[in-house]
Amino acid sequence: MDVIISSLQHAISAASGFLWGLPMMVLLLGTHLYTTIRTRGIQRKLGLGLRMSVAKSKKSSGEISNFGALSIALAATMGTGNIIGVGTAVALGGPGAVFWCWITGVLGMATKYAESLLAVKYRVRLTDGSLVGGAMVVLDRVLHRHWLAVFFCVATVCAAFGIGNMNQSNSVSLLMQQSFGLPQWVTGVTMALLVGAVVFGGLKVLSRSCEVLVPFMAAFYIIGCLLLLVFNFRFVDEAVHAILVSAFTGEAVGGGLVGGGLMLTMRYGLARGMFSNEAGMGSTPIISAAAQTENAVKQALVATTAVFWDTVVVCALTGLVVVTSVMAYPDIDYSQGAVLTNLAFSKLHPMGGWMLTVALLIFSFSTILGWSYYAERCLAYLRVGKWLIAFRMIWLMAIFVGAVAHLQSVWDFADLANALMAIPNIVVVLLLSGVVARDTARYSSREHINDIDDEMQQ
Repeated sequence: MDVIISSLQHAISAASGFLWGLPMMVLLLGTHLYTTIRTRGIQRKLGLGLRMSVAKSKKSSGEISNFGALSIALAATMGTGNIIGVGTAVALGGPGAVFWCWITGVLGMATKYAESLLAVKYRVRLTDGSLVGGAMVVLDRVLHRHWLAVFFCVATVCAAFGIGNMNQSNSVSLLMQQSFGLPQWVTGVTMALLVGAVVFGGLKVLSRSCEVLVPFMAAFYIIGCLLLLVFNFRFVDEAVHAILVSAFTGEAVGGGLVGGGLMLTMRYGLARGMFSNEAGMGSTPIISAAAQTENAVKQALVATTAVFWDTVVVCALTGLVVVTSVMAYPDIDYSQGAVLTNLAFSKLHPMGGWMLTVALLIFSFSTILGWSYYAERCLAYLRVGKWLIAFRMIWLMAIFVGAVAHLQSVWDFADLANALMAIPNIVVVLLLSGVVARDTARYSSREHINDIDDEMQQ
């Protein structure tokens, strides 16, 4: 039995490593570039999307507001990838990885826009009155590939238990133990109780909780990063120079930094950026489909702002703080990717370690909330909604298990499930890119952004 389990773990790790290597980077980056071209650079509409994210839709029906949908999407994407993942990218790929991580955010906005547009446009209303949309609905109702829709739903639920649940609680419990000596089981029980209080309240409670939690956690973290950079402003110019030079040469410049080689620099920067903002994975569109909006373009523009905040702002700031810290303190063990971010923040200022602990705690908690909704919607579409209470109980137990367990195999399984989500979702985006281009041309101008699309399920 031990041999079988070991062989299975090895197979999962190998499959995950392969998919999240060159194949997935080429597939995702290629899709980002293609959707950017088909939408004629939808990134230029970022300002409009930011305004729409806080505007109310008065002529449409839906379950939650634009801002509520954005808050849940940000809650799910802002997690350990924004903090620990960026440090790992710098450790393995050098400072230039920060630049390539940032590039995935800029280009990924177009893919996030396309997948969200299709999710909203083809959303359906279930018998209980709730709206559901995403790659599974488009695959089933538009492309008539029911088996692939089921495949996407199963992969999403599996990914939710991995990257959206156990991995998050494990990161928090380890950090709480290292920082405050708190037993891991205490953290697990506390997080399970807090999450339970929200998820058992339904979508409305989840939305209101995220609307309060997400702006606070984003503002707290961004302000904290900016303060740390102010404290060490003498090294900021040098850090920016090192990031830009290393991005195109793979060689580090100054401080205690080491270059990873151009291919490694690009690989880890692109991979961590894509993994962080989830553009192309098909997760965010599931919540976009529940938003109140007159047409799919409007909500899709709001969805693009999630990538902007997640990667273009938060990941970039994290990377800059890490590189600045290594520049200022060359004695930092640069090879320790998993703890590099914590070391970097602690070195910059005494409050840095405390700030990082609080940020990671809130980020991970919000990620668990967001992914619980993604999994529930997929289960609802598979018509197993009657098991919802049972799922929520299992979800809470998984938080505790994740907090106390060793999870390397779970990380590999989650990565594999995420890749298996992305493949059918990207198929949807590429096959229906013509619909995306047509609706973008019709509704994306300021004059028509509030027009009602009669073809869309209201």
